[in-house]
Amino acid sequence: MNKEIRQRADKVIASTYNRFPVVLTHGKGCNLYDADGKRYIDFLAGIAVCNLGHAHPRVCEALKKQADILFHVSNLFYTMPQVELAEKLIQHSFADRVFFCNSGAEANEACIKLARKFFHDKGESNRFRIVSMKQSFHGRTMGTLSATGQDKIRVGFEPVLGGFDFVPFNDIQAVRNAITPDTCAVMLEPVQGEGGVRCPEADYLRSVREICDEAGILLIFDEIQTGIGRTGKWFAYEHSGVKPDIMSLAKALGNGLPIGAMLATERTAKAFTPGAHASTFGGTPLITAAALEVLKVIEEENIVESCRRTGGYFREKLFLLKEKYSIIRDVRGIGLLLGMELTIPGKPIVDQCLENGFIINCIQDHVLRFVPPLIISREEIDLLVTCLDTILGSIQMKSARSF
Repeated sequence: MNKEIRQRADKVIASTYNRFPVVLTHGKGCNLYDADGKRYIDFLAGIAVCNLGHAHPRVCEALKKQADILFHVSNLFYTMPQVELAEKLIQHSFADRVFFCNSGAEANEACIKLARKFFHDKGESNRFRIVSMKQSFHGRTMGTLSATGQDKIRVGFEPVLGGFDFVPFNDIQAVRNAITPDTCAVMLEPVQGEGGVRCPEADYLRSVREICDEAGILLIFDEIQTGIGRTGKWFAYEHSGVKPDIMSLAKALGNGLPIGAMLATERTAKAFTPGAHASTFGGTPLITAAALEVLKVIEEENIVESCRRTGGYFREKLFLLKEKYSIIRDVRGIGLLLGMELTIPGKPIVDQCLENGFIINCIQDHVLRFVPPLIISREEIDLLVTCLDTILGSIQMKSARSF
């Protein structure tokens, strides 16, 4: 069954992904099942999306209930689920205003547009340049790939949108040097996810905030991968005690449903006046009702604190593997956003994990990334670590025999 469906898909679906040779049919909690009935423990969560796991009963019920009432109306009207979701996000964050859209890329587009519009409205249209980080990832629209500090993302799509200056992550002097009278903002991920699970050094984010304040420019945090509890806080910026002016969210906000959000302070958000920006499907009643329930579950079941504890346990287990195997160069991350950098390509290990019933992935060729649902158990972590131990041991043994 798996093979037949894959063959059909390969004839009709655009080849924009190197897909695993698996057809997933259903899931529950941290488990996924394929068309042949095989079970997989999910340590990818739709790439840091399904923080509450698959088919969470309360989210499913909220979606079904709203589907019986109202799917969609234009944003020319008010709806209760959208208002309540915005209120909940503001309650947990620095922000005063929320703009809803459909994805992380759209949320980052809104961040870029708002930063430029903010200075335009102040009569400073020359201030449009944004300092972004090398190895960053902000999306694949023309605007967001232009803001992304990875050449491979832009190949074939040049010329890209101008106005972005790239500096190394964690290099505070480089940020300072990049700011000119034309700069309007600094944009970065508090933890670089796609860039290799790279965490900020102590006081780095605080120093960036200070530089922005000194220069009179805006600070944008892309929390698409890190937000909604992933790092053991509601938002990753909380670890540093630094607040941005603008922030993007998506991924886990809808636990698998398509939603993005741009959050901003009142002072900054004033630049988005009627007609300045819009989204036809942004914040529809159906999706916001489900996203609201996601946040309620996270609150009521203390999921953020659970993520912090479980992430610490997982990290310790990965460090034990690092002590055991020389092919592990580094273990890093925070909460349940963890990376294991290898001295060898990671894809063969990803494939072997899949064969053994575990879903992980590899980024930047040599970094295994672990972003399971935040409800993952220690027992499930132990099963993966045992699998990795066996795979790494076999690789190291083969390597020793070759000498």
